[in-house]
Parts: sequence; structure tokens; C-alpha cells
Amino acid sequence: MGLAPEDQGRPKIAVVNTSSRLGICFSHLDGIAELVAEAIWEAGGLPFEIRTTAPLDFVTSAGRKARYLMPTRDLIVNDIEAAVEGAVLDGMVCLSSCDKTTPAHLMASARLDIPSIIVPGGYQRGGKYSGCSVDIDTVYESVGAVNAGSMSVDQLGQLADSAIQGPGVCAGFATANTMHVLAEALGMALPGAAPIRADSKRMRALAVDAGTRIVGMIHEGLTARRVLTVEAIENAARVAMALGGSVNCVRHLAAVANEADLGIDVVGLFESLGKDTTQLAAIRPNGTAQVWDLERVGGVRAVLRTMLPMLHGEVLTVTGRTISDHAVEGPEADGAVLRGLDDPVRPEPGLLIVRGSLAPNGAVVKVAGAGNARRRFTGPAEVFAGEDAAIAALSTGGIAEGSVIVLRGMGPRGGPGTVFAASFVAALNGAGLGGKVAVLTDGELSGLNRGLVVGQVMPEAADGGPLAGVRTGDTITIDLDTRVVDADPVRHGEPVTSGRPEHERGWLGQYAALVGPVEQGAVLRRPAPAD
Repeated sequence: MGLAPEDQGRPKIAVVNTSSRLGICFSHLDGIAELVAEAIWEAGGLPFEIRTTAPLDFVTSAGRKARYLMPTRDLIVNDIEAAVEGAVLDGMVCLSSCDKTTPAHLMASARLDIPSIIVPGGYQRGGKYSGCSVDIDTVYESVGAVNAGSMSVDQLGQLADSAIQGPGVCAGFATANTMHVLAEALGMALPGAAPIRADSKRMRALAVDAGTRIVGMIHEGLTARRVLTVEAIENAARVAMALGGSVNCVRHLAAVANEADLGIDVVGLFESLGKDTTQLAAIRPNGTAQVWDLERVGGVRAVLRTMLPMLHGEVLTVTGRTISDHAVEGPEADGAVLRGLDDPVRPEPGLLIVRGSLAPNGAVVKVAGAGNARRRFTGPAEVFAGEDAAIAALSTGGIAEGSVIVLRGMGPRGGPGTVFAASFVAALNGAGLGGKVAVLTDGELSGLNRGLVVGQVMPEAADGGPLAGVRTGDTITIDLDTRVVDADPVRHGEPVTSGRPEHERGWLGQYAALVGPVEQGAVLRRPAPAD
């Protein structure tokens, strides 16, 4: 391997490169990995590049109705454990890009409790089409316009050709950018790391800094669990609600807390902290500002400075300094892209936890993206076993205004692996029905989704949750003011699955047997002992 004997006494550091040539999301990470490795070497460490599976939501979702997406998060965690702990490496720098990679890297850091730094992979640039700014979000929702007959497939192709102008994750404030931001809010990424344009000069410089810093963390004994505390999770939850982050961040933060053995109820945490947290920004798809506007006004550092009176400023970060230390060095809120605490975008958090007879353990509503949807929505249920049937009904005019579309049996255990409900929601918006119907699901949503959508319904239908008992025609009420989601009548049904978990072979079968409840982060756990 070309290593001299004296080199082998250096701290041994993994450069975890979740990269693949399957998609643009992480196409730049190989070059970033080289920069990080060079910086580690120059700082006195011995770098080893570690490759893991690399899920990309727009690609990995193509097979099996996206059943592999959520399971790949935990596959990455186990992959890192085997490679890093098995080789007794001293620390790691994780290059995080698409939706599942950042939470996976945070989870692995918490599990292994070694010095760790997250390097967010950054967002991709959008483009222009017919004189309008477009990005992958525009393409995503335009599928609904094709289904509705208002756009041709050729036009969709031309739009897609214009929408992506560089590497990186979806340009909207969806799951990937949300988790990049939360990595910094947790203290696990260097200050200024999010949001950031992929492969930009600034991103490359921060990657070099991370390579240098990880060596210092090893010498200082600064491990991940000294950063990933209960207070850090609370800070991240506040930031997620203030920015109107992806609904998926709730289960990902719960998974990080679970891996760190913090013993906290993260869903309940969002619920309690949401009582006095307000939304301070409206980044696309929640509003008209773009994610690069948030970078321009100071990114997470500006958010932390603005929110510091509500945060645990004493939380330690990977720099060895506190959140408060970095917050006071950030710029003040500009008042347009990022509002102050006394002038919020809306007087409530961008993410709400709702409960009721249909979701006794909670569900998540991204009110930041609800647009002009009614605050109280009551309508008859239209129950579908999966997204395909619902999209087919939409394309034939079978979705009635005023109805509540129920997509169930699509959670981690029921899929198995969370099954896509996101494309149906995007198609609704593309067809102009986004504010005219509501959606209730235990399936996989995208952070790009807009409209009145109640997601991550807990318990999932496969665990016998009340969602399993809903029938077409039942009355469902969603009330955002009282934070309630109820059904009339309330009935309990047999567990409902969209797939056949007991017949799955390979990874999905193993996942179905091991995955825990969504409210605990849907992490893998040992099967309960037989009676």
C-alpha cells in the first residue's frame, strides 16, 4: 500500500464516501474525498477511503415503489460499523449528500461514538425554462401536469434538461438540505457548512478544514456523543420547525437519538417545543426564497444567531467550541429571507405534530408547505392500497375535491420499507388539486411535497394502527389549530400491508423482521424474544 512503517503510527481515519455514478447528487464526492484525505495526511493522520451503498431518492425509488429507500439508511449505518469498527479506525469524516446519507452518517457517529465530522455535499444549481427559474422540484410536480394532460412528455423532457445545472442534492428545502442544515445545527458539521452549493470553492475549502479538524478531535478525545446530546437534539428540532424542514427529519432525528442511547421521545419533543417555536423562513417549496438565498444571508450561522435565545447555547460542536460561540459570530437575520423572532413568517412552527383517533402516537404536517389549504379539513375518506391506484384514479378524474386520500400499509414494516406516497402528492399539485384534497399516509413522503398532507402516521397500519380500520366513506377531520386528526367512526382493523413482508427474501425481508416503530426512528433492533 506504499505506507512506511513510521506512517502506521498515525491516527487512522475513515473518509466515508457515500458516492456512486448512478446520479448527479453525489457525482462530485470522489474529488471531495481526495481533498479530505490530503488534508488528513497533512495534519498528521492516515486516511482510508471507505465506500458504502449510495441511495439516491430519484434513482433508488425507481424499483419496488421506493421500498429500498428507507432501508438503505440503516444499511449505510451497518456498513460503516463493519468497516470502521472492524478495522479499529480512530475517527471518520462522512461525506453526506442525498436524503438518507446524512441521517445515516449521524446515526453511525452516534453508534460508534468516535470523533466524527459531517461534510454536507451541497445543493445543485437550477436553471431556466421558458423564461422561468426551474429545478428538480419543478420537474417533480410537472409529472402531475402530464397525467392531467396539460403538459406533454416531450415538454417534461425539455424541462428536465434545463432543471439541473450542476452536482448536488435537490435545490429545494427538502429532506437532503434539511438534514444538511440539521447536521450543522446539531454541532456535527463545521460552521458555515450548510446550506452550500455543491463543489463550490467554499465547500471545497470547508472539506479541507474538516480533514484537518478531525485529527485535532482525535487528539482531544472529542467523540460524537459529547456533541450529540439531548440538548443538541432539542436545538435541531427547533431549527427544523423554524425553517419548515422536511417531515422526514422527525424520524431521522429520532433515529439519531436512539443510536446515541439518549432515551428521549423525539416526537413528543417536537410537539412540546412547537408550542413556542415560530417559522422564520419560507424557502422553496414553502415559499419563494431559494436555498441559495439562505446561504447568501448566512445559512445556519444566521439562523443560530437569530434563535440563540431559544437554544441551548452551551452545546459543544465538532470545533471544540459551543453553539453560542459560533452563533454570535454569524450575521443577523436579514429580515427578508430570514426573519427575526419578533417578525416571523407565521406564528407557529413550520412542522406540526398532530394526534387523535387516527394517530395516537402522532403524525407530522408540514404546514410551511400547506399553502392556502384549509386549516380545518373534513371530508370522506378514499382509501387506496398504494400510490399506483391513487395516481390512476387521479388521471381518470376519480379523485373528488373535498376528499381525504388515505394511502396506508406503506410504512417501514408494511412495505416492507416505506413505499412511495410522494409521487401521488406531487401529481396532485401538478394536476391543480393540491389545496382541494387532503392526504393521510404512513408511506414515504418527499420534503418537496406541498399541500395538506398528514404523514408519518403512527402507529403504521402494518402494526395494527387505527389507520388500518379506515374505510372509504368514513369521515376524517384534520384540524391544524387544535392539532387533531380524527375519524368517524373509529374502528380497529387487522394489520394492513401493501406488500407481503413475510414472503420477502434478501434485504427487504431482513428489514421487515428487524425494523422498529417509526416514532422510535424506525431503527433496526433485535426481534422480541419468544414467549
